[in-house]
Amino acid sequence: PGWNLARNTKAQYCKALFIWTDCDREGEHIGTEVKKQARLGNARIEVKRARFSNTERAHVLRAAREPIELDEKQASAVAARIELDLRVGAAFTRLQTLQLQTLGSPLDQGPISYGSCQFPTLGFVVDRYLRVQNFKPEPFWAIAVIHKRDDINVNFNWRRVRLFDRAAVTVMLERCLDAKNAKVTKVTKKPTSKWRPLPLTTVDLQMMGMMQIAETLYTRGFISYPRTETDQFDKAIDLKKLIEKQVPDRTWGQYAQGTPRAGKNNDQAHPPIHPICAVGSSALKDEEKRVFDFVVRRFLACCSEDAKGQTSEVEIQYGDEYFHAKGLIVLERNYLDIYVYDKWESSTQLPHFEVDEVFEPTEAKITEGKTTPPTYLTEPELIALMDANGIGTDATMAEHINKIKERQYVAAQAEAVVEQRQAIPASKN
Repeated sequence: PGWNLARNTKAQYCKALFIWTDCDREGEHIGTEVKKQARLGNARIEVKRARFSNTERAHVLRAAREPIELDEKQASAVAARIELDLRVGAAFTRLQTLQLQTLGSPLDQGPISYGSCQFPTLGFVVDRYLRVQNFKPEPFWAIAVIHKRDDINVNFNWRRVRLFDRAAVTVMLERCLDAKNAKVTKVTKKPTSKWRPLPLTTVDLQMMGMMQIAETLYTRGFISYPRTETDQFDKAIDLKKLIEKQVPDRTWGQYAQGTPRAGKNNDQAHPPIHPICAVGSSALKDEEKRVFDFVVRRFLACCSEDAKGQTSEVEIQYGDEYFHAKGLIVLERNYLDIYVYDKWESSTQLPHFEVDEVFEPTEAKITEGKTTPPTYLTEPELIALMDANGIGTDATMAEHINKIKERQYVAAQAEAVVEQRQAIPASKN
């Protein structure tokens, strides 16, 4: 079928060719390659390109009525990147292999490859590994102040948080105790919100290990294309119609309202991942149902209102030191009612305090602890680092991680990615 399609682009008697590839650089490059093949069969064929980012009927019709020219500059940028990746990868792979094989086993057992995305991905893992290995715990001390009022124990946190000098902390505590009384310097109450999530992207699915199942749901027509960097819905998409399709479901049928919160990323190629239709639980396997539920709940959550609450804070001066206590009351759960993956709970409500009020704290003491090392990178953390630093694309991040695992530069152990010892010399060199 692929060969027939390739031959079809060279049809000598066609007058026009319409390109409908993804609306991004890669799509522009593919379209340009197709155009070159078509011109081999018919040098005078007219080639136009449709610019579209979703499959809403009106949007597709507008793209068909308003065709544009292929952007040769974007296509050339992709071609240059492909050639650079090949040349740089081949050169450095040869250099690394020849230089490091002289160190003996296990570095002499095969080529030691280099890739412009693979190498920084490995670098993140090695950096975290070395930080864990070189970490030395340090003891620290802090002052904790507790005051009981209206049968509520209020824990005041030290503004300095902690110090690494026990003697200094002891002196500060003694000054607090000498002062005997604490004075309320500030009391604030203000509204606060917990933002609903942004529309779903490929990186989110990869971080949760759902990508493969999401692609299955896409091929069955249950969700939209799962490879997208876009976290904002195009204004042309009829969101109300998408929401109405979920009405038959007993769990979330009548829930969604409002419009989604917009993010900052738009790859102009595909809309955020969203459900296409309502699906009965009997039509899905357990894992598929779990992923579909997540996609629907995420979509409905970003169509809902932010959760709303009220924070209260009391600051006190005790001796020369300052301490504060915070409380939270959740007033409106809103999106939290459907998006069960986020937690935002009310804390103990603070009793009444007034500015300039003076009281004697119930207890003041020194607490101690030790600094803890960072954990080894998990795959979700690694994907988040790659995304933040622009390493790879939404479609290739998981591939780069698998590549450094296949080549035994790293190993996945107990939910974390740990680099193998043989990767350290290569990384340092």
